[in-house]
Amino acid sequence: MLRDRTIGLVAALAASVAAGAAIAATAPASAPAAKPAAATATKPAAVAPKGPSDKAQIEALEKGFAAAFNAKDVDKIMSYYARQGLFVFDVTPPRQHVGWDDYKKDWEGFLGPIKGGVKFELSDLDITVVGSVAYSHSIQNIHTSSPDSDLVVRVTDVYRKSGGKWRIVQEHVSVPVDVDTGKADLLSKP
Repeated sequence: MLRDRTIGLVAALAASVAAGAAIAATAPASAPAAKPAAATATKPAAVAPKGPSDKAQIEALEKGFAAAFNAKDVDKIMSYYARQGLFVFDVTPPRQHVGWDDYKKDWEGFLGPIKGGVKFELSDLDITVVGSVAYSHSIQNIHTSSPDSDLVVRVTDVYRKSGGKWRIVQEHVSVPVDVDTGKADLLSKP
């Protein structure tokens, strides 16, 4: 749905630009052209933005998230989520978390019982940035040693840039379901 809205926004912007070009092309040519300045001034060179691109910043966010997950550091994990307006669909009950505090409790409940190490890997990360909003999808593999378990989830994140920092504002975690048996496929990879 966000992709459809993004495509609609881009189409509206393109139509607006095209309409402006059409108006400019049909404007009367009766006005004389502006005379060039007597002294030729050099235009300042375009200034390239400093620092990493928005996409690179989000990739760094996801890398930091992975490190925090592997360290089982709930506070660090939560530092990548927006404190205001966070909404998450998760694979475990209650399956929906509204707000930062609610989702932090979910992370504590998930990581608390794990006595051994965690190995978290993120793959197939694809990021799209549109101004101060971005979205991504990825495959996330989770292995725990005590208890011994493996889980592969599909994650879609929506990010918002505020105060120069990207944060996750919406997340959807899912697993495929075998429609014949009605059972979740916890190890499915694309």
